[in-house]
Amino acid sequence: MHPDLQPELLLSAYASGIFPMADENGDIYWYSPDPRVVIDLDAFHVPRSLRQARKRGAFDLVVDQEFRAVIAACADRREGTWISPDIIEAYCRLHDLGFAHSVEARRKGRLAGGLYGVALGGAFFGESMFHRESDASKLALVHLVEHMRRRGFVLLDVQFMTEHLRRFGAREIRRDEYLDRLSRALAVSCTFVDRPGQAI
Repeated sequence: MHPDLQPELLLSAYASGIFPMADENGDIYWYSPDPRVVIDLDAFHVPRSLRQARKRGAFDLVVDQEFRAVIAACADRREGTWISPDIIEAYCRLHDLGFAHSVEARRKGRLAGGLYGVALGGAFFGESMFHRESDASKLALVHLVEHMRRRGFVLLDVQFMTEHLRRFGAREIRRDEYLDRLSRALAVSCTFVDRPGQAI
């Protein structure tokens, strides 16, 4: 494992508002953006088309059935990904330790899309998402938010703004505000799952 990506260092970095990304050569760099992008759980917006797809039961939504497959699919979704082999191994180790989780959209037992991130206290740090079928990753995000609400989480960090996230109500906040919210979220006691692969 890359020496900069040991579990203790990764978790300490997240607790300080910092996260790693790899460049095209696999070198690891650390980021703490200002502004930071969050999704307020109470203000999360679900577009009408997704509400309809959710009612139809378009996908089965589960947690942690195939974490490695999810992060590998996120790495494959575009050229020049920041998810290097070292990043994959480091987050799979965090998953084994119970800190990194995936939300998966499945159809007929096959992985159609999903997302992964890190859970600490009452915070979830969303890292990346992918889809192989339309709406799969979006519905994984919807179910992530619903799952976080049920579990008592208070902070969903999505790092950088995209138009995709903006449609769900993501917003930019100053780093100092983010760090204050993070500090309060880390004091909240939450568990993301009771068992791997549970339906949500």
